[in-house]
Amino acid sequence: MAITQSAKKAIRSSEKKRVFNIRRKRSMLTVIKDLESLVKEGKAAEAQVLLPKAYKALDKAAKMGTIKDNTASRKKSRLSAQIKKIK
Repeated sequence: MAITQSAKKAIRSSEKKRVFNIRRKRSMLTVIKDLESLVKEGKAAEAQVLLPKAYKALDKAAKMGTIKDNTASRKKSRLSAQIKKIK
């Protein structure tokens, strides 16, 4: 249990950040999951339309520090490669 005032404040702020990170990560993973399901079904045109939403979610998560920049780049690269593969 935190004793000092600054430690108590750090716990409060980290809990707030945790909520935002979970929300951001969940939205990112939902878009990616939808995109990958379209790729599995072979719907390249619909997946291509959804790709900018996935890029936006990944970039936003990377910008806010939820995921690292290189992780976002790697995920974007792999998503676009999957779409190119089914075209």
